Amino acid sequence: MEHEFSEQVAIVTGGGRGIGRSVSLALARAGTRVVPAARSRDQLEAVAREIREHGGEAVPIVTDVSREEDVLSLFGAVKERFGRLDVLVNNAGAGAFGPIEEFSAADFDRVLSTNLRGTFLCSREALKMMKPRGRGTIINISSVVGFKGYPRQAAYTASKHGVMGLTKSLAAEAQEAGIRVSAVLPGGVDTDLVAQARPDLDRSKLLQPEDIAETVMFLLSLPERAAIDEIYIRRRSSQPF
Repeated sequence: MEHEFSEQVAIVTGGGRGIGRSVSLALARAGTRVVPAARSRDQLEAVAREIREHGGEAVPIVTDVSREEDVLSLFGAVKERFGRLDVLVNNAGAGAFGPIEEFSAADFDRVLSTNLRGTFLCSREALKMMKPRGRGTIINISSVVGFKGYPRQAAYTASKHGVMGLTKSLAAEAQEAGIRVSAVLPGGVDTDLVAQARPDLDRSKLLQPEDIAETVMFLLSLPERAAIDEIYIRRRSSQPF
């Protein structure tokens, strides 16, 4: 695996904590040059230090994926520094939870702007860099709510359903250019977002961010002739979430 990934460049949005942090570390361990992107400079710097301490290369870039100018700046910086992009992991996510009748339009817009609009903006810019090279992989971190619905999660569910629709169209458009697009749909993962959405869950029994990172690495390790559209990964429990 180290040989396969040693010259590659990856952007991981939401790369400062949770799933994004674990994906960034897994990619770096495999030899990939990693660009973790998120809004929190402190969290990004902490991930970058951890990668460098283990001999990896990390270029953290503060980015709000809901802002087009931030996304353009992110991809422009990667193009200038590396001249290539091999992997994009769209992981940045926001959540707001509550009964629909009490939900504000501002919160609804904020969740969709990060989760869906951000995935669109980053994927669009990634394709511009990947298509001329005829290769690349885009992995969108969706959720079990990408195909299910839960109470008090209308905005988050709508955003992840949108991510799945976007993923399917991206995959159909990109395949002729040699670019693979996949979605990972985790059930409950031990992250701050899940703790906010489902405080009733026993966090000790949830999936760990490292489990999702291993799934991402599996997708990236597929033979060139193979593609996987989506992976639903759930915790080993009688409950699907």
